[in-house]
Amino acid sequence: MGELSQLQSVYNQSTYKLTGHGARNVQVLKEAFHRVDDELLSDLYGKGKVIEDFQEKMAALLGKESAVFFPSGTMAQQIALRIWCDEKGLQKVAYHPLSHLEIHEEDGLKKLHNIESVFLTDRDRVIDLDDVLKMEDGVGAVLLELPQREIGGQLPSFETLEKISQYCRDKRIRLHLDGARLLEVLPYYQKTAAEVCALFDSVYLSLYKGIGGIAGAILAGNRDFTEQSKVWKRRHGGDLISLYPYIIAADFYFDQRVDKMEQYFEESKELAGWFNSCYGISTLPAVPVSNMFHVHFQQAKEQIEPMLLELEQEMGVGITTHLKANGEQSCSFEVSMGDQYSQVPKELVKKVFEQLDKSMKHHFKD
Repeated sequence: MGELSQLQSVYNQSTYKLTGHGARNVQVLKEAFHRVDDELLSDLYGKGKVIEDFQEKMAALLGKESAVFFPSGTMAQQIALRIWCDEKGLQKVAYHPLSHLEIHEEDGLKKLHNIESVFLTDRDRVIDLDDVLKMEDGVGAVLLELPQREIGGQLPSFETLEKISQYCRDKRIRLHLDGARLLEVLPYYQKTAAEVCALFDSVYLSLYKGIGGIAGAILAGNRDFTEQSKVWKRRHGGDLISLYPYIIAADFYFDQRVDKMEQYFEESKELAGWFNSCYGISTLPAVPVSNMFHVHFQQAKEQIEPMLLELEQEMGVGITTHLKANGEQSCSFEVSMGDQYSQVPKELVKKVFEQLDKSMKHHFKD
């Protein structure tokens, strides 16, 4: 890996951090394994008690007939969409233009599976029912990401999801859920994971984002679908001889954090309120609908970064590890709430944002 950025370095050295679960170091794995029986047998090419028990646990959580563990969500989602497109004999999938499949996977869906993408909406807004009603013909599957990460974690209403689901079923179009952060949106919807997943034919769940495992993903659906996905997993080289370190870590941190999603959601709204109280700073969305949001500045990255560095060093509180330039005169960063925010003394949080507001006014107020 390359040299750490100044923001990353100062964030790592801070006494407190506003975001995330903590450093992704070897201790994460050690902690997960401390309760494991030394005689527990490894999984072997996708079979064995350790993997099968976890898959059954995840299938029950998601309300699906069956679930399969994958090394990555990228692999799982491409395979899900390939299965649905093959079923329909239609090589088109519709999704948001800022879907992970479109911007982070080097055209894997197109290059590996010869599947074309159809964009359902503009880059800066969430998909709604009208977008699906007006999409072009010949689409084999629709993918919805909940929440839509690249636009601040925005969400459609649950009523909109129900209507999209009903339309797809009426038209015999498969509906897949990119639920990388599914657990994190349940407090907003006030629904169980199974109630949300009931609207979808298949669902992917990340095991390292809100859950905080090492790596890995779950793909769930009916049994015929998941059996096909196992064949494709083998074709993709995803059937490693053993995957138990990922599974044990995912199971351990799932149990630790599944009931904390409401806490992260409430803390997300609290922290966004602090950012929005500062001069020249806004969040997207203004009121978060999950544990994540984006923080926006209408100044260049080169202007904001030294100010944040000074503040973090002075206060001993890590605010962000990075800044993204959105243009010559704007920048932003992503916030994802985890275990660390609750460890920061409330009075210190208040002082940090009083100082941030003061610094913004000093540097940028006319």
